[in-house]
Amino acid sequence: MQTVIIGSGNVAYHLAKALVENKIPPAQIFGRNEKELKAISQELNIPYSTKNLVDSDIYLICVSDHAVEDVSELIAKKDSVVAHTSGSLPIDILKGDYRKAVFYPLQTFSKLKKIEYSKIPFFIEAENEEDRKVLFELASAISENVMESTYEKRKYIHLTAVFACNFVNHLFSRAKEISDSQEIPFDYFLPLIDETVRKIHEIEPKSAQTGPAVRNDRRILELHEKLLKDESLAIYKTMNHSIQKMYEL
Repeated sequence: MQTVIIGSGNVAYHLAKALVENKIPPAQIFGRNEKELKAISQELNIPYSTKNLVDSDIYLICVSDHAVEDVSELIAKKDSVVAHTSGSLPIDILKGDYRKAVFYPLQTFSKLKKIEYSKIPFFIEAENEEDRKVLFELASAISENVMESTYEKRKYIHLTAVFACNFVNHLFSRAKEISDSQEIPFDYFLPLIDETVRKIHEIEPKSAQTGPAVRNDRRILELHEKLLKDESLAIYKTMNHSIQKMYEL
């Protein structure tokens, strides 16, 4: 089975790299950003193009959500399987006379960060059983964790990921703003962050909660509020209110 990856961002890069590492290199990586495509091509030894999309059995669309529909219209091969990699879009966002599918890797991707591909959960959706099996086989060549998912379930998977990853990372960014403002090295907090994440591998997140809000320590809460302003203060109050509601404090 021949595969083409469309896109040049983080997801496109890592899926291309995962396929190369598992000895099923894409036939082409295609997109608009020639600089990024060329860099991926040189690193992974994959042909690239910004103009001519080669015929393929499988096309993986790895672009931003708002571009998926337009990009899907570029694919003219009718007997191909075309899959987007979005967690939040339905299968029918794909516009073309081909077999439509979803190939969603549940992970945060950055080009500079190495990833253990075998641990990534992949969620597959397809219009027929034959295509589902084809995509399961492709995903299983990369990962040990491949599952089928409907759009209704996948929406909630993606929503959960936003809370568990994007929001948490934003809090890290806000925390670093505070430490930077006081010339406190953020490295001091990395063991705390690491232990927080390790802990939820063994304990339910609700049971692992610590801090002044869950203790309803008004003195500490009020002290912290006096040290903050603007967005950080609003976040602090909102988070503490949510914690107290969860524990009915």
